[in-house]
Amino acid sequence: MMTKSDPDFCFCTLALGSPYRLMAKQLAEDLKIHASGTYLVVGTDNPKDFQDQDNILCFEHHQQSLLHCYNDKRIIIEKSFEKFSSAIYIDADTRIVKPLPTDIYFTPGIIGCHQNLVKHMTKHRPHDLENLKKVSNKLSINISESDWIGESLFVITKDEGREEEFLAVWKLLANYLELRGMNSGEGNIMGLAANKVGWIIDKEQLWPRLQQSTQHLDFSKQTSKKSYWSIFKKKMGYYFRLTKMLIISLMDINFYYL
Repeated sequence: MMTKSDPDFCFCTLALGSPYRLMAKQLAEDLKIHASGTYLVVGTDNPKDFQDQDNILCFEHHQQSLLHCYNDKRIIIEKSFEKFSSAIYIDADTRIVKPLPTDIYFTPGIIGCHQNLVKHMTKHRPHDLENLKKVSNKLSINISESDWIGESLFVITKDEGREEEFLAVWKLLANYLELRGMNSGEGNIMGLAANKVGWIIDKEQLWPRLQQSTQHLDFSKQTSKKSYWSIFKKKMGYYFRLTKMLIISLMDINFYYL
């Protein structure tokens, strides 16, 4: 359970499954070395696994996104805001390899790597671009003026309530797009949500200093043999979440289907 409130910013991450819990512990140890006094907020399927980590504030979380857990990042950020004004989201498969700057200044809104969304989608995910255009039109978002935001390391800081709208729009966009098969690429969804609330993505001061202090290992691209039981549980979990999301969508047919 989260009980501590200082300092006024934190790192946060998802740690679902034993490999990611182990990596989150390693990340917490990196923080002790390179950013003493900084907490790591962890959403995990096994909070007891972190009970001996004095710089981890964890809470129980089980996947809500359909196929992958990428859009669950918004839930970790929302939880972080209960205790902190700024949340540095960092993938658990990242190491902090150098001391973090001590004079960190957080601009309200979002800080991170970014690129024009249409350009990014055309290059990396052209098959999903039409659905992004459709949902952007539904929410009156100018997609051509939106950015893709790097997903593995970014910062969100409270901004007079705009952060709540940002997270709500992220959830709405994620549900719409996951029902249409876009189960990754959350950086595009974040960019649309940022545009909707009027945020301009900042990467001038803090971002390059954070990037220079970290090393992303991209563990998700590694493959491993899974047991039949784990495959079965994953399939059952998927169909449970799909049923729940379909029920939600039927409560707003105009947005999801017309």
